[in-house]
Amino acid sequence: MKFSEKWLREWVNPAISTNELSEQLSMAGLEVDDVAPVAEAFSGVVIGEVVECGQHPDADKLQVTKINVGGDELLDIVCGAPNCRLGLKVAVAMVGAVLPGNFKIKKAKLRGQPSFGMLCSFSELGMGDDHSGILELPADAPIGADIREYLDLDDNCIEVDLTPNRADCLGMKGIAREVGVLNQLDVKEVAISSAKVTTEEQRGIQLAAPDACPIYLGRVIKNVDLSNPSPLWMQEKLRRSGIRSIDAVVDVTNYVLLEFGHPMHAFDNDVLSGDIVVRMAEEGEKLTLLDENEISLKSNTLVIADQDKALAIAGIFGGLHSGVSEKTQNIFLESAFFSPDAIMGKARQYGLHTDASHRYERGVDPELQLQAMERATELLVAVVGGEVGPVFEARDASHLPTPAKITLRAERLARVLGINIDSARVSDILQRLGLEVTVKDDRWEVVAPLYRFDMNIEEDLIEEIARVYGYNNIPNQAPVASLKMRDSAEASIDLNRFKDLLVDEGFQEAITYSFVDPKKQSMLFPDLEGLVLPHPISSDMSVMRVSLLPGLLGALSYNQKRQQSNIKLFETGLRFTPSKSEKSGVVQESMLSGVLSGNTANEHWSIPSASLDFFDAKAVVENIMSLSRDEQNIEFKAESHSAFHPGQCAGVFKDGQLIGHVGAIHPKLEKGLGLQGKTFAFELELVSISSRTLPWIKAISKFPVNRRDIAVTVKETVDTGKLLKSIEKLGVTDLIDLNLFDVYKGKGIEPGYKSLALSIWLQNPERTLEDADIQKSVDIVVQALENNFSASLRD
Repeated sequence: MKFSEKWLREWVNPAISTNELSEQLSMAGLEVDDVAPVAEAFSGVVIGEVVECGQHPDADKLQVTKINVGGDELLDIVCGAPNCRLGLKVAVAMVGAVLPGNFKIKKAKLRGQPSFGMLCSFSELGMGDDHSGILELPADAPIGADIREYLDLDDNCIEVDLTPNRADCLGMKGIAREVGVLNQLDVKEVAISSAKVTTEEQRGIQLAAPDACPIYLGRVIKNVDLSNPSPLWMQEKLRRSGIRSIDAVVDVTNYVLLEFGHPMHAFDNDVLSGDIVVRMAEEGEKLTLLDENEISLKSNTLVIADQDKALAIAGIFGGLHSGVSEKTQNIFLESAFFSPDAIMGKARQYGLHTDASHRYERGVDPELQLQAMERATELLVAVVGGEVGPVFEARDASHLPTPAKITLRAERLARVLGINIDSARVSDILQRLGLEVTVKDDRWEVVAPLYRFDMNIEEDLIEEIARVYGYNNIPNQAPVASLKMRDSAEASIDLNRFKDLLVDEGFQEAITYSFVDPKKQSMLFPDLEGLVLPHPISSDMSVMRVSLLPGLLGALSYNQKRQQSNIKLFETGLRFTPSKSEKSGVVQESMLSGVLSGNTANEHWSIPSASLDFFDAKAVVENIMSLSRDEQNIEFKAESHSAFHPGQCAGVFKDGQLIGHVGAIHPKLEKGLGLQGKTFAFELELVSISSRTLPWIKAISKFPVNRRDIAVTVKETVDTGKLLKSIEKLGVTDLIDLNLFDVYKGKGIEPGYKSLALSIWLQNPERTLEDADIQKSVDIVVQALENNFSASLRD
């Protein structure tokens, strides 16, 4: 946002210098990028009138003029400007004048004709780059007056770099409001009167896309005279804001844009057909823009149209054929509120960026349309005349933004800022910012203005108070913190403990995306439908993962394709399972997963080559589970799973609950997943394995340990793990350890049977066990095995 300092001071005039004003704005968050004079230094330039203008006798492109500068004699000046003509008021650099660049004006002869001065253009006075012709001044400009004083050139252009949330400061009204708040001064608002309606002609308006455009105002102004230029004061304010003067209509809409931050547009009313329709464009619809480029519209673009065709891209760029030209006699003036969501990104979609799109993307005050319309009408009629029609308004209140209601607590304000600000000062800041304020006890109940799209929560108000009060006024105080040990449950197993264990096992940690390829995920989990993202990064990252395995297997495949043969990867993270019972529609669970492929060890002359198998993967899981010190309650059972080989998959159970799986990836999936060779994987619920059984201290028995070995024969189908667990649960008082030390099949054992050799360790903490006690315990074990597993003692 670029503006004239003197224009700002017409709204609010604090008793501070230009540098102080710039510093003040920057400290308040409106960073000043540049402060530059509106014109370079020069002297000796006055206003003159061309009273004679004739062709130079010896040069086709020169004219000989006589200029009245208010003295007793007329000045003879040779001029080469094409727009020099009789009766024109001009800027005259007299002999002795010093122009920018220390260029001194002297008496001269041009092709034999004397010249006592120079008629100046904008560029020659350091007021811009326009050197196409001399500066044309209004007919009522006082002859002989100093041009610097007449044009008020002792002024500065201030350029402010605004953050996207401060769209309210993209106009003089917003900048002035900020300066008024910072200096506790009232802002002088522009007096606007409603235009007198002198014709009943109007054009209907239809809102076909009210969610994108809930307010649209239109007004017809007939019989305008566009040969009248916009006044010099307006042209100068536009120039000092970086906008070139074009014609009266464009200048007025640009002026209102700068004054209020509200874009407007004017159409040639005579080329419009029927009602104005604010609608979404049809896919492929053609529109020629004001820059004469034809574009093909997309269906997500809001357009202003009549009954036959699109006229303009709403809030971005007007159309060529409906635009105002020098032949226009009747205009249709629009003032509208377009939703930021409807405009955002659309200009870039067509390779455009305009002052209007810059403001509408960030948000325009939805209560400013009528005020902007009346202001533009007032300025236009004063310049080009015309008959003013009534304002026709189309409105859909259901799609208008609603003001945010926020509570600010004094205690919260003091705690966040670290200081106590007087409550009267806080109320003054909030009110001057345009908020409706009600003070109740130690809090402020406020209603944010609609032009502040960035005010929604209490912290937004605290930020506003801090920046207006002045960050430099808040004392620098080092924070005081007290150290306190965090509560930590001894039974909890830290996540890093699992990671360290797996790293010690030769694994490397991987981090994959939570978004996966739906095709690969459905191969592994055909019965689970992942949560589909509404706006995915790409098609192969369009669903949330229901397991960590798709990402890990993809990483393993990526490494295999780069000549890595022995790979072990693990990851911890969330899986996202759809659930109708949850408000969010998804259950998030922390998981620990791993994949491994290749050989048990890298190639070495002293180590036999052996491929990884199911039991290697199971051993990793057993080591993980051992951290819980609860091996008795952990079981591995044969399970079926869509992702694993049907004969090499085990479910991991804790206290009878399934908490994970381990096994070989199904061979039929290897090609589709890009895997090379056998791959093994495991996945465990972290919450189920993140607690451990704490050890209890007890005295070491002074009495001897007794070992008894027994061998029993059972059917081959008997699960040895279940057999051992059944012995542990018998409640044999003196049993302290149990070990399977041999499994035998062969000579002496019937086909279909196997021999299990068990060592039973017995000890009593209070006395030495006698043979009868030992034999009794062994008999209990043998009897239980016979009853539960049809086991028999081997001879």
